[in-house]
Amino acid sequence: MLYHLIHGLLGGRHYAYENTLFRGTCAAVFCFLLMLIAMPRVIRQLMKWKLGDRPEFDHASLNELTRDKNNVPTMGGFMILSAILLATLLLADLTSFYVRMGIVCLVWLGALGAVDDWLKLTAGRKNRSRDGLKMYEKLLFQIGLGVILGFYVYSHGQHNHAMLSSVAEPGAVPSFKILSVPFYKAGLQLGALTFMLITVLVMTGTSNAVNLTDGMDGLATGCVAMCALVFLILAYIVGTEPLAHKLLFPHVPKSGELVVICGAILGSCLGFLWYNCHPARVFMGDTGSLPLGGLIGFVAIVIRQELMLLIAGGIFVIEAISVLSQIGYFKWSGGRRIFRCAPIHHHFHLGGWSEPQTVVRFWLIAALFAGLAVVTIKLR
Repeated sequence: MLYHLIHGLLGGRHYAYENTLFRGTCAAVFCFLLMLIAMPRVIRQLMKWKLGDRPEFDHASLNELTRDKNNVPTMGGFMILSAILLATLLLADLTSFYVRMGIVCLVWLGALGAVDDWLKLTAGRKNRSRDGLKMYEKLLFQIGLGVILGFYVYSHGQHNHAMLSSVAEPGAVPSFKILSVPFYKAGLQLGALTFMLITVLVMTGTSNAVNLTDGMDGLATGCVAMCALVFLILAYIVGTEPLAHKLLFPHVPKSGELVVICGAILGSCLGFLWYNCHPARVFMGDTGSLPLGGLIGFVAIVIRQELMLLIAGGIFVIEAISVLSQIGYFKWSGGRRIFRCAPIHHHFHLGGWSEPQTVVRFWLIAALFAGLAVVTIKLR
């Protein structure tokens, strides 16, 4: 809204506000300050509503280690989503299709996470015994969102290509059909079905991977912030045609506005981390972790950098693989385990690392993954 107001007042002339990197930086600063100012009141309200966390693991030693987290208010992710949404509405170009679909993604997964958190928190109250949504129910809504986003993003790409076909090089593959491959400048061409399948996998995988990582004070928040910074850079490159061509990336027209969303994610996570670092005063819950992962996945899909997500979000990949391998080996071996407990950050915690040590060391690894992802921009 603010973007359109300034645009109207200045008659559409190109000032700094037209630059997506400038507005992305403004979104980051705005969200950070908003979180710093608003979170104390939000925390008090969550405590008043008695929305305290009750972490329960299938491991007695881990339950003992985390007993001090009982009754720490959760569902703080609602404030993260509110900050991202407000910054997007104020600073992004709302005529952009990708911005509108990003808002749909944010609200959809935020609502899904909120329902899951609410069911967990109210278990035992008013004769309610249901401990959150079942996994198949979560997957049903995540897959449904993936299908919707995949269909509309692909269709919008076709529409854009038809509009720009007169100025495109003859025989050139449309950018929305190219899967960008790290270290390989040509990329891979995708059909509609493959595009849809990849979209569903990325949306469900990233959303759940961030959710699994959210198990220690500040762990997921810090890792998401680093990943968001990488995709802010990538979105700016892919959305700026001369820069995309220079660095051998597929240029996706009108995708540059996603820089604003990435900046909002970055600022919101840093602001939330102020209160979520050890000892945490508030947790984000599924209300925050599911949409944060899904929104980064959506950005990766639009700018055709799904494989880069495996590098930039390497910590999330490790956490997800640790859970899948633990479950698979447990069933295959008849009850034996690979790790003391999964996700893998609990394995190290049970092995003697303190919680702050585990979190900071995982942050360091996440920073290395983020740095590697940025380096691959030139190694093509």
